[in-house]
Amino acid sequence: MTKELIEQSRGRHAFAGVALVVTTITLAVSLVIVATAVSIGIARADTLVPIAASGVGRFALALFLGFLIAAVGALTAAMVRRDRTAPQRRD
Repeated sequence: MTKELIEQSRGRHAFAGVALVVTTITLAVSLVIVATAVSIGIARADTLVPIAASGVGRFALALFLGFLIAAVGALTAAMVRRDRTAPQRRD
């Protein structure tokens, strides 16, 4: 009885390995398709050239990037602070 259960368990693990490989391959193919679609979209959009051509557009783009960098920095600081001040366990 025990040997039969062990063999059934091994069979399930082998099947799980096949599913993992298929899922990994599917994810890789999906990432290639997404990268291709995004690249084609960026090439067809060509929106940064008119924005960067005007002075106001450059300022708006620089302001947006500055806010984006500041937001990422604030998020990082909040995460570090949260880890440092983890609640202490009271016994």
